[in-house]
Amino acid sequence: MDLSINPFSSGTRLRDMIRAIRASKTASEERAVVRRECAAIRAAISEGDQDYRHRNMAKLMFIHMLGYPTHFGQMECLKLIAAAGFPEKRIGYLGLMLLLDERQEVLMLVTNSLKQDLNHSNQFIVGLALCALGNICSAEMARDLAPEVERLLLSRDPNTKKKAALCSIRIVRKVPDLAENFMGSAAENIKEKHHGVLISVVQLCTELCKASKEALEYLRKHCVEGLVRILRDVTNSSYAPEYDIAGITDPFLHIRVLRLMRTLGQGDADCSEYVNDILAQVATKTESNKNAGNAILYECVETIMSIEATSGLRVLAINILGRFLSNRDNNIRYVALNMLMRAMAVDTQAVQRHRATILECVKDADVSIRKRALELVYLLINDTNVKPLTKELVDYLEVSDEDFKEDLTAKICSIVEKFSEDKLWYLDQMFKVLSLAGNFVKDDVWHALIVLISNASELQGYSVRSLYKALQAYGAQESLVRVAVWCIGEYGEMVVNNINMLDVEEPVTVTESDAVDAVELALKRYSVDVTTRAMCLVALLKLSSRFPPTSERIQEIVVQNKGNTVLELQQRSIEFNSIIQRHQSIKSSLLERMPVLDEASYLMKRAASSQATVSLTKSATTATPAGSLKIPNGVVKPPAAPLPDLLDLNSDDVPVTTSATTTAPDNFLQDLLGIDLTNSSTAGGAPSATTDILMDLLSIGSFPVQNGPPTTSNFITPGQVTKHAPATPQVMDLLDGLPSSTPLPDENTAYPSITAFQSATLKITFSFKKQPGKPQETTMHVSFTNLTSVALTDFMFQAAVPKFIQLRLDPASSSILPASGNGSVTQSLSVTNNQHGQKPLAMRIRISYKVNGEDRLEQGQISNFPAGL
Repeated sequence: MDLSINPFSSGTRLRDMIRAIRASKTASEERAVVRRECAAIRAAISEGDQDYRHRNMAKLMFIHMLGYPTHFGQMECLKLIAAAGFPEKRIGYLGLMLLLDERQEVLMLVTNSLKQDLNHSNQFIVGLALCALGNICSAEMARDLAPEVERLLLSRDPNTKKKAALCSIRIVRKVPDLAENFMGSAAENIKEKHHGVLISVVQLCTELCKASKEALEYLRKHCVEGLVRILRDVTNSSYAPEYDIAGITDPFLHIRVLRLMRTLGQGDADCSEYVNDILAQVATKTESNKNAGNAILYECVETIMSIEATSGLRVLAINILGRFLSNRDNNIRYVALNMLMRAMAVDTQAVQRHRATILECVKDADVSIRKRALELVYLLINDTNVKPLTKELVDYLEVSDEDFKEDLTAKICSIVEKFSEDKLWYLDQMFKVLSLAGNFVKDDVWHALIVLISNASELQGYSVRSLYKALQAYGAQESLVRVAVWCIGEYGEMVVNNINMLDVEEPVTVTESDAVDAVELALKRYSVDVTTRAMCLVALLKLSSRFPPTSERIQEIVVQNKGNTVLELQQRSIEFNSIIQRHQSIKSSLLERMPVLDEASYLMKRAASSQATVSLTKSATTATPAGSLKIPNGVVKPPAAPLPDLLDLNSDDVPVTTSATTTAPDNFLQDLLGIDLTNSSTAGGAPSATTDILMDLLSIGSFPVQNGPPTTSNFITPGQVTKHAPATPQVMDLLDGLPSSTPLPDENTAYPSITAFQSATLKITFSFKKQPGKPQETTMHVSFTNLTSVALTDFMFQAAVPKFIQLRLDPASSSILPASGNGSVTQSLSVTNNQHGQKPLAMRIRISYKVNGEDRLEQGQISNFPAGL
């Protein structure tokens, strides 16, 4: 037949139509062939052609699979299903499954035909009906036909029984309420010998357990024994060609039974105890040199980890996972690592035995295995093994791929911070990480390192010498350069004079010129990075004070940046040059070593930056000020609201906007080093005339306001803002306004105690003590006396200070304040006035307590501190 000339007719065979479609060279030719064939099929349908109905339906199904509309042939499916012969029914049911789904309303018309075929005497027709129902069953059809399917579950024919079980799974998923109808039949069929039936019935039991708690309890009582028998038979059976795969009898049945055991044994001690022996038998007898055996072992391990297994059985399961880690197949190693991570919650000690193998997986060529193994190693680390495991990870960091270094560096830094009881060990590990992968170290990590070095006075010499040596060898690591430059600027004399040498150190020979060389090299190498260059300029300025012979050379280096296109660096260069050249008298006091950074405050800042602002829990009787936080006694928390600093009564700083505080990535760096890296074009215009940029950068105070400071005798209540009269801008050297020397009180001066606060309820007394050689530091002892006849409970004292003061609060001696002045509560606090001699101390206090279970709150301002504090 010439298909390109003769028109299509209902007598065209399916193969001829397929051949014509495949012969089409363009999409339009294919559409023409399909249109002609569909027209012929429509004509045959309208004429009621009985001879070629099944052939037309077969062609229609092929056209449907090509993506063309075939809805006009749906009713032909129903007619074929209603036919008496098996060939017609087979095509009809196939068309029904292909052309229709459960959402089609026409399915209601086929329910009666399905019911008749489910009760048919021909098992093959019954099989067709079960297969169709299992694929397109809707909730309504499930309710109507469930009794027939339940009856067929008890049929004698294995094929019918298998298809009935699979159809039951669809019914239970569509209508979970019908689960109880199939419980008895499912439990009865567990005794079946045919493996096909067993796999289907076991899967049905699993679905019943998910659908109904009653079914779960029923199957626990009636199925566990049968499942153990099935598993024992397939494990111990001899070679069976029908079910053999790679020398293992029916691994699919193994896996289905193990999954059902896992569902039944989870949370049930009796069921778990009953299956323990067979699980141990499967785990020991199954061969692990074939993939089918590994699949069974994996399911067995997962079942052991999910049920209430004995400790010995869990150890056996974890040992199997350990063997998996040595397998050459990447997939097996990956799933073993996943399972070991889950096993950590069950038996950590058993997993620890495979630590060496897991560490080897960190070095695997496959990136997925490396990452998963690294996460598992992180979970394995504890106080006893942290040092050897960290050493292994740091050693691997040196040779690891660049793509993996970021994840590895983050994990090592997290481990070192979490388990760093020994400061020296912490510093050593962080210096190694900075040297090997400093470009991948996050900002908050090296910020925390600087804070720790600032607080560890006995290790500052060791730190600066170690960083200097690392800088010579690994100068290309950015974070290392920043930390090293900061330390050289602060503790440069320690590296030159070998101060505070430890026993583990060897003396290094570093001249003053060498220290300047190191910073100069970093300045040139990082000509693009503004933060690093700014830190280098600050370090050079400080070295000019530490090493006076190098001042001229440092001045030449600083001056080179006077024409820099970056405004920040240009401004620093000009100002620093002015300090070196014109202000020798104040340079030494101006460039003193930075005060010890408050580690607790930084950690609180760091934690707060990773979470949303915490709302204040309001007190039952008194509303607390907006922006405050309810925190433990002895801890200072600055207000979170972006309001002007109410305590800094003599400060003329411009309030920081919310966006600036929440989006700037280098907030801590700006606070630590005074580096403002924001673009002047986005900072909202020129700075206020009352803002002394240089003094703010160097933390040496603000230029005095010409109209004088506001009074400070009254308490500041929430919502009040102290306003300053604007100063008249003048063209002048800002440092000329400072006196060359400020007379300070003698350190042995005795300061009188003061009554800082008194109300009808409380009296607070402050006494003072100075640290020898540290006039800016003051230790205060606070005494609280209860003036009422009722004891005060849950007593908590909080304090806040201006930005130029650092405050540390120790815990109070008690949280209960005795009644009628019979005893008092004491508390110590230390303050460091960074602008000693220029600004007096000021403090806002808040005291909360309970009276007979009722919350109370008192607050006020202390402004009567003795002069010279």
